[in-house]
Formats: sequence, C-alpha cells, structure tokens
Amino acid sequence: MIEVRHICKTLPGGRRVLDDLSFTVRKGEFVGVLGASGAGKTLTLRCLNGLLKPDSGSILIALPGGGVEDICKVPSRKLRQIRQRIGVVFQGYHLVKRLTVLENVLVGRLGQISTFRSLIYGFKDKEAEEAVAALEKVKVAHLAGARVSSLSGGEMQRVAIARAIFQNPHLLLADEPISNLDPSNAKVIMRLIRPLCEEMPVIGVFHQPEMTAKYCTRIIAIKEGRIVYDGQPVLTQEQLIDIYGEELRQIENHNHERPVL
Repeated sequence: MIEVRHICKTLPGGRRVLDDLSFTVRKGEFVGVLGASGAGKTLTLRCLNGLLKPDSGSILIALPGGGVEDICKVPSRKLRQIRQRIGVVFQGYHLVKRLTVLENVLVGRLGQISTFRSLIYGFKDKEAEEAVAALEKVKVAHLAGARVSSLSGGEMQRVAIARAIFQNPHLLLADEPISNLDPSNAKVIMRLIRPLCEEMPVIGVFHQPEMTAKYCTRIIAIKEGRIVYDGQPVLTQEQLIDIYGEELRQIENHNHERPVL
C-alpha cells in the first residue's frame, strides 16, 4: 500500500507543480496516471520514489515486514533502504548496454548487498538463478547471455522489467514505459506489467489513454498539478478533452504514427 496525503511542490521560480495531491494505491491495483505535458505526472512519480521531496504533505508506504513509513520524514539512510525495495521501470530503459542481459538484471539488487561482497565475491548462484527466473517471467531468458546493445527496444524494456522484479519490490513505478515502443511491443509490455499488481501496487505514467483503458484497473488524471479524475480506466472523449485540451489530438496522431522498433 502507498498513501499520498496532500502533497504540494513549488518550483524555485514560484510555479506550483503539485497542488494538494491525495490518493491511495493498494496491492491488486494497476493505476495509470494521465495528464498533458507539464501536468506534474513524472514529478509525482519522483516523489513516490523519494527522489524528490514535497514541500508539504506525507507519502506513507507499507513495508514488507510490517509497519508503515512516511518517506517524506525518514532519515536519508532509512530512505535508501526503502528505495531498494521500490522497483522502477523507465522510458529510456536505463540499462548498461555493454553488459549482458543477465548482468543487467543482477545490477538491480546491488543496493541490497554490501559493497565488499559486490566487489570481491559478486552474486551467489542462487541470486543468478532468481535473476534467470525473472527473465523467464518476461519471456527473454533465452537472451540471458546476449549483450544489451544487441537487443530491440521491446526486448530492452522486458529486461528492465525483469531487473525490477529481481529487486523483490513492494511497489512498482513505471515512468512512460511504452512511449518509445510501437503498438505491438507496447501491448506486450502492458501485458507483462498488468499481472504484477497482484503482488504489489503498480503505478505508471502514460500518454496512451487507449492502453490504460485496456490494461489498468484505475486511472488518476492530473491537470495543472491537481487531480481532476480518479476512477474507472475507460474515459469518454469529453473527459479526455478536459484532461488533455489541445494536446489530445497530438497524442492520438502520435499513437498512430509511432515507428516499429
């Protein structure tokens, strides 16, 4: 469970980018966050991951062993421990292209082992087996020994999801995970992410309302830093116009013109 209570954030120039956001996401939910460019979607995700601290409000995260912590108030060392169990899937994959697929997945757990062990002994056989199991979950275990630089965009995003799974997270965040993919690969990635919500809350930022309508269990729409919709994933054209304004036509055209990767 993650509960956001009245978070606000103002940029140095005085622009309020997050304005009293409140919502709760529980295990079993795959929540898609929609909104026009500059609405505050990615900034919200950065707050949920502890990368950005709100000016006010609280973000409560249920811990795997029990208990709840407000990541806005915990000391930095505790925050680092919490973030080790928050999986993140990025738009740009964030993989090390010179390493193999398996090595990239193993990197996902570096923060959970000591520096001494990572430098001297590396990962144990059991951890390597778990990494392969994560790759099997996203159907790319056959690529374990391949260099990431040789993969397609869809394959790289599958590796990124496997890396997040390998962290054993209690929360999964996805920042525009299908924006760089053609419609076919985008559907594959959404099908892989969707069942993960049965194990943990999943929150993703998207620009594809047709995808969130099909795969998400719930939609939160942000406009000018405020939540303007929180409910069922299927939105009417009137609701989409209200959320996106003039940008809606650009999004619809982009979704039809994306190249195949």
